[in-house]
Amino acid sequence: MFGIENYLGFIVAAILLNLTPGTDSMYIITRSISQGTKAGFYSVLGITSGTLVHTLLASLGLSVLLAKSPMAFMLVKYIGAGYLCYLGLKMIMSKKEPLIANSLQDQGSSVSSKHSNNWQIYKQGVLTNVLNPKVALFFLAFFPQFVDPNYAYGMLSFLILGLTFASTGLVWCLCLALLASVLSKSLRGNPSFETILNKISGTVFVGMGVKLMTEKV
Repeated sequence: MFGIENYLGFIVAAILLNLTPGTDSMYIITRSISQGTKAGFYSVLGITSGTLVHTLLASLGLSVLLAKSPMAFMLVKYIGAGYLCYLGLKMIMSKKEPLIANSLQDQGSSVSSKHSNNWQIYKQGVLTNVLNPKVALFFLAFFPQFVDPNYAYGMLSFLILGLTFASTGLVWCLCLALLASVLSKSLRGNPSFETILNKISGTVFVGMGVKLMTEKV
């Protein structure tokens, strides 16, 4: 159907792959632990949106250019690693009050800050995923195994597989965000612990950036 071979097998493989810890999972977990359920959900939406971007690029064949150009791959890799380090250092060095919205005195300011912060979390999730060139290479290596090479509309096959992968990932990541935020709820209630959690999260981001920068494909 739609040029897809062994679709059920793809779904099983997608679920197993989504369960495997990676940069995306760590981003969601750290956001959920340090800032709560809503922040976790926005990070999930950001990561999922990034997956959809990779799906579109793979279906259009643009990811092939990344795979065939070592210079382009390294450029995107270092930009992505640098961005993760930037996010981490920003959290570690931040002198602001805890990120929980109800710590603000003015309710109007609280609502505005809350929406702004959620939008930032979403955008950072998108960039964290999109700027990871290994995701693009993964799509190119994994998806073709389930596509009929003789099917005339290969782009449609890639889109369906990408949407399926994103959907299974969305369900798992939402569960991950909810679990992480619930388990850390009591810690976030203490301002001192919240500050510590933010700095720990920042350290994790820097670690992910360094790992991406030094990791060989």
